[in-house]
Amino acid sequence: QVQLVESGGGLVQPGGSLGLSCAASKISFTYNDMNWYRQAPENKREWVASITHGGLINYTDSVQGRFTISRDNAKNTVYLQMSSLKPEDTAIYYCNIKQYWGLGTQVTVSG
Repeated sequence: QVQLVESGGGLVQPGGSLGLSCAASKISFTYNDMNWYRQAPENKREWVASITHGGLINYTDSVQGRFTISRDNAKNTVYLQMSSLKPEDTAIYYCNIKQYWGLGTQVTVSG
């Protein structure tokens, strides 16, 4: 069955950087669009960034210029590089392909 496994979360001070990865198994990245979402406590899950199979990239306004999404089809992995992190970026970050979701990785921005 399809599995998405996020990694790279942790605790970082405001202004710091963190890189997330999402590795997929039993599904090919090559022809699928990839998404990152996040969910803060007591908030709805929100879309953060996406990269299409053709390489088109979009970000939600609040992370534009600070986050970078990328993909490595050969490794079946999508990445989210986050910089200039703010306390409001604190959330569980999930990757998504079609109807599939990972279990998420916690990112906490606190100093």
